[in-house]
Amino acid sequence: MKTAIKFSLFLMVFGLTFTSCKNKTAGEKAATGAAVKTPATTVADATTYIVDPAKSQIIWSGAKPGKTHSGTIKIAKGTLSAANNNIVKGMFMIDMTSLEVTDLQKGSGKEQLEAHLKGTVEEKRNDFFNVKEFPDATFEIASVTPAAAGGDATHNITGNLTMKGKTKSITFPASVMMAGDKLSAVAPAFKIDRTEWGIEFMSKSILDDLKDGFIEDEVSLTINLEAKKS
Repeated sequence: MKTAIKFSLFLMVFGLTFTSCKNKTAGEKAATGAAVKTPATTVADATTYIVDPAKSQIIWSGAKPGKTHSGTIKIAKGTLSAANNNIVKGMFMIDMTSLEVTDLQKGSGKEQLEAHLKGTVEEKRNDFFNVKEFPDATFEIASVTPAAAGGDATHNITGNLTMKGKTKSITFPASVMMAGDKLSAVAPAFKIDRTEWGIEFMSKSILDDLKDGFIEDEVSLTINLEAKKS
């Protein structure tokens, strides 16, 4: 009997641990800080690339105990400047009204979760992104430096992310490629802390009595940019 009880407890603990790991968002946490200075002038001999919204997007995921949700956000527009085979300046605008939940089907909670995240339900408009007041977010590049040899990324990108009226700098790895008249920058999954941009709904770091009713502070982002010479 004692052996059976011990084995049952082991399975329960193992199951809880596995579920907890399974429902964590992917990627390493990006370095964040105060807003940094970005290039103010045009770089001599730089080539301008126009971001293609049809081929560019952000993939996101967020988690709470026992569940993970994921989706996409469209990139509305952007420009990148490159010189000496490196990005020297750039920005892109994120269309927060395009936020979509992709792990749920229509009629099974998809529409309700999208409305909550966007804040299109009046009494919940400030819980997350409040797209009526803040329809866009922006990312402005401050610097792009070579990544350490041996890793998957070619560069580290630092820039200012402005979301819900708050601006913070973030640094994340990315693979930057230029071929012919095309430029692509792909940042594999990395995490940011949503509370740094004032998104505090059900955060256990803000509220200490949530028990298992919290939502993880860290949100995973994967950025895919494709641009073409203007």
